[in-house]
Amino acid sequence: MTEAPEAPTASEAPERVGFFTDTSVCIGCKACEVACKEWNAIPEDGLSLTGMSYDNTGGLGASTWRHVAFIEQKVPARVPAPEGRTQLPLVAGEPAAAEPSGDGDGEVRWLMSSDVCKHCTHAACLDVCPTGSLFRTEFGTVVVQEDICNGCGYCVPACPYGVIEQRQDDGRAFKCTMCYDRLGTGLEPACAKACPTDSIQFGPLDELRERAALRVDELHKAGVADARLYGHDPDDGVGGDGAFFLLLDEPEVYGLPPDPVVTTRDLPAMWKHAGAAALSLAGGFLASFALPALAGRRARR
Repeated sequence: MTEAPEAPTASEAPERVGFFTDTSVCIGCKACEVACKEWNAIPEDGLSLTGMSYDNTGGLGASTWRHVAFIEQKVPARVPAPEGRTQLPLVAGEPAAAEPSGDGDGEVRWLMSSDVCKHCTHAACLDVCPTGSLFRTEFGTVVVQEDICNGCGYCVPACPYGVIEQRQDDGRAFKCTMCYDRLGTGLEPACAKACPTDSIQFGPLDELRERAALRVDELHKAGVADARLYGHDPDDGVGGDGAFFLLLDEPEVYGLPPDPVVTTRDLPAMWKHAGAAALSLAGGFLASFALPALAGRRARR
């Protein structure tokens, strides 16, 4: 009989991988959305245009695992900048070369960003799943096994980013798997493969963080002072994200929580207090029976 192969040791396990999404070069083409749907056979949704924006999907959900946001901002009109001065570009990727005029006449700036599940280091969805449907892969990503999900929905409110959603037809939860099947064969996720501008970059997470820091420095030197990273810090409220972003404005502008915190962080303390309370109740319950019995025995003496 053939013996089962041994599980890989920590040194043999693959590096943790992730996404770095550089919104400064996103052109809003939606190639990532299309590639994600095609590869993962995700049902169609968002076919009705609002007439107000190219953002027809509206947000992440059970049938939208990549969502390209189109944020339109009114910014002050620009005049040629004095020597040595630069200003944030009107369109992502545009060279910075002017400053606000201050005359009140504004222009529209488009901020475009492809959002996705963050594959948190401390994933609350994993903590609350009662069936083991949600698990962490050998690549450090978080995946939902749809054949095990019982549709309880506990993971939906547990996610600090509001990523996970249940499908209405059967109640099961779905989200980005970072193309787990592709990773297993050495391929990059479909969205990163399809991105024409390298806005979505895939690779070892540590390498991506270094690359992202260099990109921010590059933008700052070019005068894009508002460029900042989001979700890259291992010391943040979720232990850092497996999918992090370079933003050109505050996180709230992109619909992202400014200070996400793993929603199950207080569970150990809660269970500890609950255990202590249960022991106290049990002690009181036993005492309520033991004391009268002891008093009766003494009275018969």
